[in-house]
Amino acid sequence: MTVPGASGTDALDGARVAVVGLGTSGRAALDVLGTISLAHLAGFDAHEEALETARGSGEVPAGTPLTAVADPAELAETVLKDRPDLLVVSPGVPAAAPLHTRAVAEGIPVWSEVELAWRVQARRPDGSRAPWLTLTGTNGKTTTVQMLASMLTAAGERAPAVGNVGTPAVRAAAAGGVDVLAVELSSFQLHSTFSVSPEASACLNIAPDHLDWHGSFAAYRADKARVYARTRLACVYNEADPLTRQMVEEADVVEGCRAVGTTLGTPAVGQLGVVEEYLCDRAFGPSLEQRRTSAVELATTADLAHLAPGGTDVPEHLVADALAAAALARAHGIAPQHVRQGLRDYAPGAHRIEQVAEIDGVRYVNDSKATNTHAAAASLAGYAPGTVVWIAGGLAKGATFDELVAAHRDRLRAVVLIGVDREPLLGALGRHAGDVPVIEALPGEDGDVMTRAVAEAARLARPGDTVLMAPASASMDQFRNYAERGEAFARAARALPGGSR
Repeated sequence: MTVPGASGTDALDGARVAVVGLGTSGRAALDVLGTISLAHLAGFDAHEEALETARGSGEVPAGTPLTAVADPAELAETVLKDRPDLLVVSPGVPAAAPLHTRAVAEGIPVWSEVELAWRVQARRPDGSRAPWLTLTGTNGKTTTVQMLASMLTAAGERAPAVGNVGTPAVRAAAAGGVDVLAVELSSFQLHSTFSVSPEASACLNIAPDHLDWHGSFAAYRADKARVYARTRLACVYNEADPLTRQMVEEADVVEGCRAVGTTLGTPAVGQLGVVEEYLCDRAFGPSLEQRRTSAVELATTADLAHLAPGGTDVPEHLVADALAAAALARAHGIAPQHVRQGLRDYAPGAHRIEQVAEIDGVRYVNDSKATNTHAAAASLAGYAPGTVVWIAGGLAKGATFDELVAAHRDRLRAVVLIGVDREPLLGALGRHAGDVPVIEALPGEDGDVMTRAVAEAARLARPGDTVLMAPASASMDQFRNYAERGEAFARAARALPGGSR
């Protein structure tokens, strides 16, 4: 058995495999690996609580040893002491962690759960495998992959959205029974993904993020660029983000693969874009001659109107997401009417520009998924000047906020800061928005920082304003994850006088 080139479940027979990180994707990997004739399978995590969850999940094969080791160096020593043939490592283990560096030095393959999914994907009756449509980006990934899945479903395809959202890719791939997979990929997952060959791929945008995990922006960019590797039909890039085009130009793709741009302006040949209120395609029309002289109408901005918070105009970033999803769908052969129906059918997930209450003429919008400055900028840009009471802050992850505050300070009526890492945002607000009131919401004895933040925001807001929680920061300093933070915001807003409980 030679694990580095393993393909199919039989190629892993007799292997010794360690799964590190027992969250949702790690447990799914253990579950699938339990169906293979391995010589040994073991699971590891830094937290004892994760082991307890795994044991009670019903996903861990009987007899699989599970071990918790908190110290990164000790974790690497424990995992590698019996020299496994393969590591399947979760995004919770940074690229510079001892486990990664030692495994590479010792020649032990490290795969993401996504790489495992590609290697063990079930074959269809004709021997083929369902194609993958993959996408990444600093922001907009979940919205776009769900729009894509909606378009594919509207065309009658069995097409779940998997990967960094929803069902782990390994579970869907190993189970089979699908026509195509819409796969959201994070930079963490891409770091240890080596052989995926998608039908079409996209990077929506790229801005500094997760630099603490990757070590540098160059390393982050390099991992994002992996989404384009080995693409067979179309690499989709964003004309407004030159880095995404450069990534396509540098990519090692299958011969004949095309570069397809998206733009919020009038599309050129080979692009999807917008003409007045129409979303148009000049990349996948019936013939090159027709693409030179006309565009195929896919949808209108009215088909996205249900996604705009509180009846406001459709934000530009949602139009950009729709165009990227449409480009991937068109590369797969989806007809224009199904692109339009998919956009009409799409319902956004929780915690992304989600209006959770309206009280005394003030809207309360939960955008807890805006965990970095790029996402918060897109969120703030959708509102009129002077109408936003902004709840922001959390774990800064080494980010700076000067550009964000300088560009969007005109939107702000006031700011309420949460989080333990407040100094970077306080400094930026002082430098670029000195006239905007800033309140620091500190947790009381009960630790309920969000109730205090929402109460302060409600006091500062005026009829017609929006209390917008778009934190521009990660959540793990005061909450388990962005979902818990969003749920806390929604509860606090609905508990205000006049809110629905």
